[in-house]
Amino acid sequence: MADDSIFLGASRKPDDTYQQAESLLLKFGNRHGLVTGATGTGKTVTLQVLAEGFSKAGVPVFCADIKGDLSGIGAKGEDKDFLVKRAADVKLDPYEHSASPVIFWDIFGEQGHPIRATISEMGPLLLSRLMNLTEAQEGVLNIAFKIADEEGLLLLDMKDLQSLLVNIAERAEEISARYGNVTKPSVGAIQRSLLVLEQQGGTKFFGEPALKIADIMRTDTNGRGLVSVLAADKLMMNPRLYSTFLLWLLSELFEELPEIGDPEKPRLVFFFDEAHLLFNEAPKALLTRVEQVVRLIRSKGVGVFFISQNPLDVPETVLAQLGNRVQHALRAYTPREQNAVKTAADTFRANPAFNTFEAITNLATGEALVSTLADKGVPSMVQRTLIRPPAGRIGPLTSDERQTLINASPVAGLYDEMVDRESAYELLQKKAQQTKTEAEAQETSADSTGGWRLPDFLGGEPKTGPRGGQVRGRQTVAEAAMKSVVRSVGGSLGRALVRGILGSLSRR
Repeated sequence: MADDSIFLGASRKPDDTYQQAESLLLKFGNRHGLVTGATGTGKTVTLQVLAEGFSKAGVPVFCADIKGDLSGIGAKGEDKDFLVKRAADVKLDPYEHSASPVIFWDIFGEQGHPIRATISEMGPLLLSRLMNLTEAQEGVLNIAFKIADEEGLLLLDMKDLQSLLVNIAERAEEISARYGNVTKPSVGAIQRSLLVLEQQGGTKFFGEPALKIADIMRTDTNGRGLVSVLAADKLMMNPRLYSTFLLWLLSELFEELPEIGDPEKPRLVFFFDEAHLLFNEAPKALLTRVEQVVRLIRSKGVGVFFISQNPLDVPETVLAQLGNRVQHALRAYTPREQNAVKTAADTFRANPAFNTFEAITNLATGEALVSTLADKGVPSMVQRTLIRPPAGRIGPLTSDERQTLINASPVAGLYDEMVDRESAYELLQKKAQQTKTEAEAQETSADSTGGWRLPDFLGGEPKTGPRGGQVRGRQTVAEAAMKSVVRSVGGSLGRALVRGILGSLSRR
């Protein structure tokens, strides 16, 4: 491997003999990429080869382990007949085995360090997608975040948001006059969605300490980039949580990192596996913003590689921005599959030596069509390439091996215990209790001065209207005070917060 590139494998001549080495230039690693192919064609090994290459070059990597077998990147590989033969076929000499430095993460805290975000950092746009809210419900959630930002209410975990929603329902009339219609049914629908999210593990994801971006951008003492591996086999049972989390992390990178132009190598490479989950059923507004992030994050030194089975899974506006392509085999039995093969073939710079469409359907396992950006940033001619074997293990780590690496991790102990500091829930509870105590004291004082008591000054029960309800406007001091609980909360924090392109909280 040259210092300025990652060795991917060797292209083959029409007679299947060696042609030349195929590499990805590090200086174009932030121009993004796409790895596609049917199940079992070698995408995971290609991902591992890329991750190892970037790590060896000193570039930190973040990737999701969907099936559990990517964890093998943290262990030294072994000589096996088919791997030794593959190394000889691509002229990889010497073929050396080595483990990459890894940090294991897990939203549920079972197979890695817990990884969390706060409700405020997630923002209303991504949270609405996560809970699959309607347009009207999303509008109410936006109002809730607006009120929290203005009144200095920190939304750290799910109980903070639940408390705020209860308060908003109590203040619906006042809030509707300021921001537009807020109905109790809409608030109730959001609360029910929160309950579902809680049952799916949301209480473990939302909270503090929240992930610090610097902890996924580490290098080890040898200058190798650490590979952050997110355990996603259990997370994939909730695809919406998986895709929304990765999108949030991408937006955090975009908001926090400064502009650096085109560096000699990326600052971080982000692999988005099962990319179709990001774009499926996503509203147009969200897709537009994702496109903006992908286009603009390049100048911050971050490369994004999408991994999916089908190139049609990625919208054309995003597909057009992916300069490095690795296409494994696709099948073409149905009209949609044939369309996918044609789309994949059309995105490559044609090679007169073979028919790209036919080649895609005839690739063997471990083979791929490869086109990367050449010296001047121009896509290279597509080549039929045999992917090199990885240096790490092909297959998963054992539980003991994983635990050993977790214990030796540079972030060990930093995220293990959840912290519950004072936030919206505690502030609202404290203010409500204080207001109730003051109201009870006032009523006691009124009773002791001759029986005068609000609302009817007669000491009896409140009068009722013609339909049996309490006459509007006649309420106890406690009831009146409870409805204005949040108006004075967070006086010391009362400032509008800044949100970024995807609605996440800007920390700068």
